[in-house]
Amino acid sequence: MGQDRTGSEHESNRATQVQQRSSVAAREAPRRTGPTDNADHLASLEKVSLFAGLDAEGLRELAAAAKRRVFRPGEVIFHRDDPGQVLYVIQSGKVKIYITSQDGQEVSLAVFGPGDYFGELALLDGQPRSASAVAIEPVEAFALQRTDFTNAVMHHPRIAVQVMNVLSRRLRQTDSMIEDLLFLDVHGRVAKKLLELAELHGVRTAEGIRIELRLTQGELAAMVGASRESVNKVMGYFTDKRFISTDKYKITIIRLADLRRRIC
Repeated sequence: MGQDRTGSEHESNRATQVQQRSSVAAREAPRRTGPTDNADHLASLEKVSLFAGLDAEGLRELAAAAKRRVFRPGEVIFHRDDPGQVLYVIQSGKVKIYITSQDGQEVSLAVFGPGDYFGELALLDGQPRSASAVAIEPVEAFALQRTDFTNAVMHHPRIAVQVMNVLSRRLRQTDSMIEDLLFLDVHGRVAKKLLELAELHGVRTAEGIRIELRLTQGELAAMVGASRESVNKVMGYFTDKRFISTDKYKITIIRLADLRRRIC
């Protein structure tokens, strides 16, 4: 009976994996678009740094190939190790890139917003996805199939230069993350991450700089490589010192200089 149960669980896991792969394949399958869609795509792609400097013809080619995708909050866009066939360009909303260890611990690598793009690494090297991506807000994005992206790069080498610049910047960010884990305590890592989020997603208010990102302490813990309990204590300390204030899931930085000094 134990063997039967084990076999049943194994088949269930395989079925779940197949369903997940099928779901990703369905989302990444090409869809037909009309003239109005192409016009919207063109207007949005013109604002993306990756395609800066492309001539009108090149932008029109990309706009015709781009497919609109919509994702709900919490919806996984792709899983780590999935086949990588699509590059995503965010039109609205935010996407979290993360990895999960074998024991279930999650580490957030980045949060991307409008104008950012992700998924390019698998398109370049043909390997499976190196991380997972999930929508943390309602997301509208454009999807470019690998063949369309490759054709665009072949005809417009400037795109390749832009991709290399972004990959270099993200590699430096990864190096910085490793350095933080080695040399900063949890207080320093949380302070640094809050300042980074304020720079990327901050809005100035009468009280200070509010981070316009719905952020739980568990998600913040995943970003800094610490336990939720440790981050909870640090956030309580920063709140008591009036470095920050919190309102539901929004964080406002009140004393920027004091928070910056805490990194040292």
